[in-house]
Amino acid sequence: MISIQGLSVEFGSVTLLDNINFVVNKRDRIALVGKNGAGKSTMLKIIAGLQSPTRGVVARPTDITIGYLPQQMNLTDTRTLLGEVQQAFEHVHELDAAIDELNTELARRTDYDNADYQDLIDRLTSKTEARAMMQSENYDAEIEKTLLGLGFQRSDFERHTSEFSGGWRMRIEIAKLLLRKPDVLLLDEPTNHLDIESIQWLENFLKNRNGALVLVSHDRAFLDNVTNRTIEIELGHIYDYQVNYSHFVELRRERLEQQRRAYDNQQKLIHDTEAFIEKFRYKATKAVQVQSRIKQLDKIERIEVDEVDNSRLRLRFPPAERSGDYPVIAEDLSKSYGDLNVFSNVTFTIKRGEKVAFVGKNGAGKSTLVKCIMGEIPYDGSLTVGHNVKIGYFAQNQAQMLDEDMTVFETIDHAAVGEIRTRINDMLGAFMFGGKASEKKVKVLSGGEKSRLAMMKLLLEPVNFLILDEPTNHLDMRTKDILKQALVEFTGTIIVVSHDRDFLDGLVEKVYEFGNRRVREHLCGIYEFLEKKKLDNLRLLEIDQSQKVKPSVGPEPSAGRQSYLEQKERERKIKQAEKQVKKLEARITELEKLIADIEAELSSGVTSDPGIYQRHAELNAELEAAMEEWEAAQTS
Repeated sequence: MISIQGLSVEFGSVTLLDNINFVVNKRDRIALVGKNGAGKSTMLKIIAGLQSPTRGVVARPTDITIGYLPQQMNLTDTRTLLGEVQQAFEHVHELDAAIDELNTELARRTDYDNADYQDLIDRLTSKTEARAMMQSENYDAEIEKTLLGLGFQRSDFERHTSEFSGGWRMRIEIAKLLLRKPDVLLLDEPTNHLDIESIQWLENFLKNRNGALVLVSHDRAFLDNVTNRTIEIELGHIYDYQVNYSHFVELRRERLEQQRRAYDNQQKLIHDTEAFIEKFRYKATKAVQVQSRIKQLDKIERIEVDEVDNSRLRLRFPPAERSGDYPVIAEDLSKSYGDLNVFSNVTFTIKRGEKVAFVGKNGAGKSTLVKCIMGEIPYDGSLTVGHNVKIGYFAQNQAQMLDEDMTVFETIDHAAVGEIRTRINDMLGAFMFGGKASEKKVKVLSGGEKSRLAMMKLLLEPVNFLILDEPTNHLDMRTKDILKQALVEFTGTIIVVSHDRDFLDGLVEKVYEFGNRRVREHLCGIYEFLEKKKLDNLRLLEIDQSQKVKPSVGPEPSAGRQSYLEQKERERKIKQAEKQVKKLEARITELEKLIADIEAELSSGVTSDPGIYQRHAELNAELEAAMEEWEAAQTS
């Protein structure tokens, strides 16, 4: 489908990609992997036609469509969410207009034998066939399904794109891209800023779509679930594996071991040859042999190995004083902004040494609860931070607290104490600050680089309670593995706010789920929690279905002992309960829509109604009562 031949990219004297060749086939789902700076994003831009290589050819069929999602995007802020996403079908509307124009022209013409007339028919046939291939008649339904799957609410549809944060704007662009249904999809870190539910939705979408996919991501579980081929970029070359990421890691380890042995053997050969040349360089009797060895040395094709392999680097947090038995105790904790309730009646206890995850949709209150624990914002209820608790906090804006006049090396050198000081250079390499990068001033670092540096600094602090808010953003997979291993071996208490399932797997043993203004505790790991959520949803569906089919099935006889009147009475009660359930479901739907409309108005910041907060509180109270009544009716 797309053929890359002899592709090279050079920046001055630095060769980023060197004589690369591969083909993207129609059904390929490719994970493009490698260290940060290896050239993954550059490769995507070249395939998309947005950047030209120094040398080489990218051959694409003329009729192929390519969709490209960059890490940064620019949306116009003159449209609503719905209006912006409808732009995905602009090419369809243009094609429909062209078909209408050709039909009008044909109806007007009578010169049926003219070559131009035949050309019109051919063009109309070609465009009609292309239109039939698109199969996009029900645009509104497709748009709604995609936006809801990515976590938007119906109440968001008429909000302007300028009102959405960077993460939600990323979702808008993903929605447009998916709705266009290109032949080849190029995605650069699509899971950044997505919550777990949205990532799972995107996984299912990508698994079920036709066409090729080339994907750059640091989410191991996402790669494993979506891709069937892995291409690694390393030292300017590529290594192509027809397997998913986890299998690739095993094969890569074997390849690196072979490469290292070959490198060591070659280095020994070079050393021995150079030693022979140096020893006999000035002996006339050995002149022929010396010249032969010099030629032999010149012909050797030098084996390269990755200079910085930190796969075995182990970081350990410096020892800290023991905290009390219960670092955090929350009782009837609530947080509201005005009358907009984030969560309420939250009660939980985190014991010393526990590692827990905060998960849920973006905006459900995870970071808000963290800020309550840190004492950064006021709240209602009781929240106690235990005796002798020393908190190490990594916030999403943690990078702003770094000293911008220091270099990367100075920042880490000032923070490091004890045994780790002997391994600062290894640590800098693991976090992608090896070599000259360690000499950069903090002020010139990108946002992602500052975030990595802030994480490194936190790893060097003697604390007994870690709170990490999205710690894996901007980390590549090897660095994430190093961080995860350090956290697993950490003897203190950890709260992790994250959507990275692979990172949480094997790290946390308890999950707090945020949603619907509540926080629910699950005593299990992340994958057990996700499986449990699916079972819970199915159970609710089964209960709902069983209630619906009861009238047609009728009551079961009680071994002949139930009288006719008793059976009729039971039938009547069942029908009465079903009627009540249906009535409550309709009311709950209505209340949720009213609440969503008010919240949309509040978030817009343009409301002038002084009674809106009171109405919001009353509707929430009514919804809570309706939910309790619905639960009672279900079990009656």
